[in-house]
Amino acid sequence: MFFIMGIDPREKQIPYNELFICGQCGKYGRYQVFMRYMCFSLFFIPLFKWNRQFYVRTNCCGTVYALDPEIGKELLRGAQLEIKPEHLKKVSEGYGQQRTEKVARCTSCGYQTNEDFQYCPKCGRPLE
Repeated sequence: MFFIMGIDPREKQIPYNELFICGQCGKYGRYQVFMRYMCFSLFFIPLFKWNRQFYVRTNCCGTVYALDPEIGKELLRGAQLEIKPEHLKKVSEGYGQQRTEKVARCTSCGYQTNEDFQYCPKCGRPLE
């Protein structure tokens, strides 16, 4: 007898449409709601799902938030709910946030770095 079965992580997009002003980057954006879960499948047919976790990603800067599971379940059922800040917990910051990193530039060759070097790694002259 030959069985094809597997356990793998999966992700499902949940349709959601809400415009907001992002607290991270200050731009207008939309929430992209998705669910991550583990799935047991037999002959490529999903049988069991467990460890459901709901997340929200902003399309403006890419910040990811964990969504309250009860709100996520309602959205999965098709309810049109408003996602409020108290429903979200930040998981990772996006790429569009304001950065306060110091950028050093070599006056000789123009090389830029955000590392804490005293000398330019490209030409060896002192950085200001």
